[in-house]
Amino acid sequence: MINAEPAVSVIIPAYNCAQYIVQAVESVFQQEDCSYEIIIIDDGSTDATEAVLKPYRDRLRYVKQKNQGVAAARNHGIAIAKANFIAFLDADDYFLPGKLALQAEMLLKRPDLGIIHSGWQRVDHQGNKLLNVRPWVQIPELNLANWLRWKPVLPSAMMFRREWLQYVGGFDARFPPAEDTNLVLKLALKGCKTAWLKQITVCYRQHESSAMHKGLPQARSLVAVTNDFFSQPNLPPEVRLMEHSVRHGTLVWIAWYLHYTGHQVETMEYLRQAWNYRFNSGAETLITWIESFADFAHNWGVEFDAISLTSSPEWQELTKSLLPTPEKQL
Repeated sequence: MINAEPAVSVIIPAYNCAQYIVQAVESVFQQEDCSYEIIIIDDGSTDATEAVLKPYRDRLRYVKQKNQGVAAARNHGIAIAKANFIAFLDADDYFLPGKLALQAEMLLKRPDLGIIHSGWQRVDHQGNKLLNVRPWVQIPELNLANWLRWKPVLPSAMMFRREWLQYVGGFDARFPPAEDTNLVLKLALKGCKTAWLKQITVCYRQHESSAMHKGLPQARSLVAVTNDFFSQPNLPPEVRLMEHSVRHGTLVWIAWYLHYTGHQVETMEYLRQAWNYRFNSGAETLITWIESFADFAHNWGVEFDAISLTSSPEWQELTKSLLPTPEKQL
């Protein structure tokens, strides 16, 4: 429903998503017990996005702009939003029933909170279920330390108070496609509190064009976000003490992600960087990396073949260059 003072502004940035955006819009129409407006920022699409949305134009706000990237599109939506609560929905994702009402209710009851986060279901390009993701099982508290360590960020699963987004200046276009991680770290550092809605509220579509399938840009962006965060001069001492472990964990996750997306040479490059932040002996570090890869794969719902990794020429060359002679047999 749309009224003069919606409780939630749903911002959908869109770029060449004609194949999926109708399902995204209709998933908002299915939300009950919560007033909302839909704002679509078409970021210079060259496909049929505008055409497929024509039947819905009397039920949403459609704005087309020159292509500037998803950060600029979301920021444009924030600037023109009418509601105090902001929900983002990527054009290839879709909400499950009750998402808006449940998160808005939590924000209304808890004025100390700036973000409500929730779980999500990974689906394939056709919408078939792949995996339910319930991050609160591993990360019960979403404080700055855990945002830094785990980075469980998915804008489509979240709801924000608009004033917090405005306070930190919205999304930073310097960090695609990890501008969402940068945003959440900025918010947490400023004291923005987050709570879990322990439910699956959105379907997160995995396909070849989605941001999370772009291994190298994602890797470089996460490193840039991490560098930017720790380059700030006045970080609290307890946060500064985390830098070594956060950098190691981030680099190992990036290495796994590059391995998963088929970039084996780059995988080893990021592990080599992670080596500089290790806490254990050389052999123990290698074992920890393999165990971490297995955990990441399990959490992603995919298979991990440790033998295939460790027998690869890239791994063999890496270990040969890193380990001192007595450990080279490990």
